[in-house]
Amino acid sequence: MIFLTRTNGIKFYINPELIQLVEATPDTVITLVNNKKFLVKDTPQEIAERFIEYRRKTLAPFSAQISDQ
Repeated sequence: MIFLTRTNGIKFYINPELIQLVEATPDTVITLVNNKKFLVKDTPQEIAERFIEYRRKTLAPFSAQISDQ
């Protein structure tokens, strides 16, 4: 899960695997695979960085297993 901030300041977590599209219009709009949309304060770059960090953490156990072989 990654954290985001709605435009009203409320923080929430979202499963980044469900993100289909992130747009800057100029506000950031996140569209999920089910077409639900979220308007957030976070920039597309911040969201991308959090997604990358999320993937690093979730894939780390698998990369450790590969290097042990």
